[in-house]
Amino acid sequence: MRLDKFVCKSTELTKVQAIQLIRDGALVVNGAVTISETTQVHENNIVTLHGRPLTARSFRYLLMYKPLNTICSNVDEFYPSIFNLLSIDNGSELHVAGRLDADTTGLVLITDDGRWSFNIIRPSRQCEKVYRVGLSRPIAKDVADKFLQGVQLQGESQLTLPAKLEVVHENEVLLTLQEGKFHQVKRMFSAVGNRVVSLHRERIGNITLDVPVGEWRYLSASEVSLFV
Repeated sequence: MRLDKFVCKSTELTKVQAIQLIRDGALVVNGAVTISETTQVHENNIVTLHGRPLTARSFRYLLMYKPLNTICSNVDEFYPSIFNLLSIDNGSELHVAGRLDADTTGLVLITDDGRWSFNIIRPSRQCEKVYRVGLSRPIAKDVADKFLQGVQLQGESQLTLPAKLEVVHENEVLLTLQEGKFHQVKRMFSAVGNRVVSLHRERIGNITLDVPVGEWRYLSASEVSLFV
């Protein structure tokens, strides 16, 4: 963790205030004055501010049911941020591990642990994400085989990784992906001549959405351990 982030998680200081104190030489890491806010601090390091030992707050891990027409950014834009739905201290420290578009609903995981969220989104972990997809026209019979083989997306040099397609109704399917390219679900169906009209994420790894729309809860220790 960067030193400025560590200071913010150990105090009520803002990032600007933390950086100023670091540059003023008020922070000591393992007995040495450190004036660079980008210095990496590890679990076994001893950090003091004006001689007072600092201990970072524990990381937080949350699950939320993202409503339609909200965004995963920390600030409002054209649509409101999902972070407005959180009644939690120091919410600005949190981020979404694998964002959803404004017109997509469903499961999002929220944390202030950057290493944990990276484990969710990095391709080598092959973390499955399951989406319920509404389509503008009936699904063609050969699409499941095409998705298993991988499809060519516009602007991409490689085929998508194998994806599993399960037909629910002729205009509704469950799609399981192991990667998260930009607008991937919509682009995959466009590549086979169909169009996504609704998109909802139901599962990430073994974590399944289980709260009402707009609600959230903390993850259990066993759920957190899935991505350590």
